Amino acid sequence: MPSRSLRTFDLNLLKVFDAVMGERSLTRAAHQLALTQPAISNALRRLRETVGDELLVRQGRGLEPTPRALELWPAVREVLERLQSTLTPSVFDPTQARTSFVLTLADSTAAELMPPLVDAISHQAPGVSLRVVPLTTRDPRKLLQDGQADLAIGHFPAVVADLGERAASEGAVPFLHHRLFVGDYVCVMRHGHPLAGVPLTLENFCAARHMLVSFSGRAYGFVDEALASLQRSRHVVLTVNQFFTAGRVVINSDLLTVLPRHFVGVTGFADQLVMRELPFQVAPIQIDALWHPRHHGSSAHAWLRQLVVEQARRSFLC
Repeated sequence: MPSRSLRTFDLNLLKVFDAVMGERSLTRAAHQLALTQPAISNALRRLRETVGDELLVRQGRGLEPTPRALELWPAVREVLERLQSTLTPSVFDPTQARTSFVLTLADSTAAELMPPLVDAISHQAPGVSLRVVPLTTRDPRKLLQDGQADLAIGHFPAVVADLGERAASEGAVPFLHHRLFVGDYVCVMRHGHPLAGVPLTLENFCAARHMLVSFSGRAYGFVDEALASLQRSRHVVLTVNQFFTAGRVVINSDLLTVLPRHFVGVTGFADQLVMRELPFQVAPIQIDALWHPRHHGSSAHAWLRQLVVEQARRSFLC
């Protein structure tokens, strides 16, 4: 942005840009900001002229950001949040708030956490909206850094270990996290599966045909790592990226899969599944909330984090 334009630059254009980037829709952004859609369109036009880039282009029914928009958005969000916290520190009133948060989490965690979280928000903050985007990685730091999500919730053992090492050696805190829940994994199969009526041993586990849930699509996961440490392996014939998909496939096939224990009860078809303890040791599930430091001082974000912590405690520990 040319320096000569800063003297007359309207900061409200950044609020519009942030809202449209978050919603990917002029209509939803207008609703969030209590403006008309023509006002949003006009603001975007002025910002495009100032920046010299299209910023968002129409694609289907939504808007697709340009590379320049993706480059600008994290900096714009940080400026707006710091300005907001400086001008009105600790004044977030959930009963009056009209804002939107973006969460990224896996379907297994969402199935357990989102119903009570949405219910709590509808009572405490009826003007607040959530947008949930699929979690497709075990390292969501780039999503948080780029402003594509406000809060990531999931199993991030390598990330948490890395943050601990950095804090110990450098004293720096590049991201913050909070432990929500610790659980474990189980093997599941359909009723009538050949292994459903016998003990699940390491031998028959390895001899069976398996399905793997992998966010990245990589056909090798923590179960395979655990088996490799025992000089064993399994035959993975199908890889999917959602736990719900895995559950539905299992009840209609002779495949085994490994699911979070807490997820089985909320599938809606738990009565069609047989659950067995794994015949070897794997690391526990550690569900963490992870966020960027630029949000840490925001009273709105602090409210969201506390609400997530409360609902996670009630959901996962009941």
